[in-house]
Amino acid sequence: MATIESAFLDLRRLDTLAGSDSPVHRLDPRLKVGIAAVFVLCVVSFDKYVVAAMLPFGLFLSLVMGLAGLPARFILKKLALVTPFALLIGLFNPVFDQQPVLVLGPVAVSGGWLSLLSILLRCWLTVAAVLVLIATTGFTHVCMALERLGMPALFAVQLLFVHRYLFVLMAEGQRVHRARALRSFGGRGLGMNTVGPLLGGLLLRTLDRAQRIHLAMRCRGFDGTIRTRRPGRLTSRDLLLAVLVALLLVAMRTVDCASLLGRLLTGAGA
Repeated sequence: MATIESAFLDLRRLDTLAGSDSPVHRLDPRLKVGIAAVFVLCVVSFDKYVVAAMLPFGLFLSLVMGLAGLPARFILKKLALVTPFALLIGLFNPVFDQQPVLVLGPVAVSGGWLSLLSILLRCWLTVAAVLVLIATTGFTHVCMALERLGMPALFAVQLLFVHRYLFVLMAEGQRVHRARALRSFGGRGLGMNTVGPLLGGLLLRTLDRAQRIHLAMRCRGFDGTIRTRRPGRLTSRDLLLAVLVALLLVAMRTVDCASLLGRLLTGAGA
């Protein structure tokens, strides 16, 4: 249950970080969503054996995190949670792809190891980009930006409700766990045979509370439109900045900056 409570606090912290004030936070949410989309598309479009060419995108994310004042340790902890899933995807690549594609001195690196490392880098970069987007924008503003960019309003509202339902689910889960612990003496009642009924009761409790929340929203005039107190304003300066950043990302994808730097250093050393 400590894991659930930790996840609950992490979601809360993302909302807290989104309320900060920095040059990145002040950008229009639509621009940040667009830049994040370009970033993800550029990263996932690399060849399966490419590793070094993706490193500049990590530097770009580090720069954005520094400008936004985001804690690097928090982002790294979230990346550690998704690493096992990426490893599971490319776990057998070194077994099935043993053709050497890179020679580092006396060591020949097979394509399987390079593709596994490439999968890890793609996972880290894309997940970190999404985390930075939410931590500098807020999930509500992200949903609003998606709606203004053309996503169907119903889908955007459903995304927002799913996000809010996670808080309801975890709050009810904390109450159920606390009640179970208080009623369990000597370890009795903590076995796996009680997990099924507890999960069923938890689902019924969350559905009932969600229904009450829905009725409260309807009583307050909710008509399916997402509204905030601070609607984003798209300025020409922000638009110009977003275009320049998007062009920079495309240039980083087109030009192999790592190889170019290596050739320059090799030429200078010669």
